[in-house]
Amino acid sequence: MSFSQEIIRWYQVHKRPLPWRTSTDPYKIWLSEIILQQTKVSQGTPYYMRFVSQFPTVFDLANASEEDVLKMWQGLGYYSRARNLHSAAKQVVNDFEGIFPKDYKGLLSLKGVGDYTASAIASICYHQPEAVLDGNVYRVLARYFGMDTPINTTQGFKLFKWRAQEHCDLDKPSDYNQGLMEFGALQCVPKSPDCSSCPLQQSCIAYQTNQVEKLPVKVPKKKPLKVFHHYVVYLDPNGHTIYTKREGKGIWEGLYEFPLLEASHPMEKKDLEEAISTMDLPKPEPLSFSLFNTEAVLHKLTHRHIYAYFWVARTTHSIEPATAFKHINTYPTSVLISDFIRAFKNSYF
Repeated sequence: MSFSQEIIRWYQVHKRPLPWRTSTDPYKIWLSEIILQQTKVSQGTPYYMRFVSQFPTVFDLANASEEDVLKMWQGLGYYSRARNLHSAAKQVVNDFEGIFPKDYKGLLSLKGVGDYTASAIASICYHQPEAVLDGNVYRVLARYFGMDTPINTTQGFKLFKWRAQEHCDLDKPSDYNQGLMEFGALQCVPKSPDCSSCPLQQSCIAYQTNQVEKLPVKVPKKKPLKVFHHYVVYLDPNGHTIYTKREGKGIWEGLYEFPLLEASHPMEKKDLEEAISTMDLPKPEPLSFSLFNTEAVLHKLTHRHIYAYFWVARTTHSIEPATAFKHINTYPTSVLISDFIRAFKNSYF
């Protein structure tokens, strides 16, 4: 039995009953694939269900406001995915009359859709033999074929794509692709896989050569940048605060936050007060500053580690313009800010 046949046979027995697997609707497959990028199935599934409920068609998603989409996405991270999702929905509606492109090349034209997502939609929805590559597929291929080329390099992508495509089942490309991903998620897991129960054991080069824990190979990433975020949480007698939309490109674009001072180090109270005096902010007097968290809250992103401090700035005068603190949960924000708001409300309200 060939490699692809073994994968498909295993998949037909062991596949999980995931909600998007009941459909070949390209909208639902696209939605699930975008959500599951950089996200575990257990975390992504509730988001998928909420998106389908709130935006049952691509027209509903295209007509939504970006703020509503970001709010729905809150907690998943990598917010550029949500913005691209919204842009691609508008593309499908405006450029393709609400019908997703029906081939790999056309799918690649959509905002935020790369090789992996285009291949998944083409194979699952349109029965096209386009092989997918994700973290699970890389791992299965690397171990089974004994491939030690680093997977996070251009050469690695080309080699693994060729290998995946070489074995893609022409009759069942959907089951082949989903089977490979599922096999990596459930059977050929990153650490301590149960090779004794693996149907590919006898022909797996990594198992035969005792390299299971060594494959796949990755080029080491650069050490994340260490930065300090000092948030100023204004609070006036009316329960109002300053809470604004983050502008410009970069992390958390379009999300809401308190006034922010970025630094390369922790700040003392006097340094904070001096820095705030130079910022374009309302300055109601008198203000009293207190540090909400004496130890930094560590928030890890792919390329940076953020050490966050929240300074509460109380004033006896009204803040204008302002946002009612009790309403700020209605705005999309990062997990870091959302967690602070929850803790702050429990302490002060």
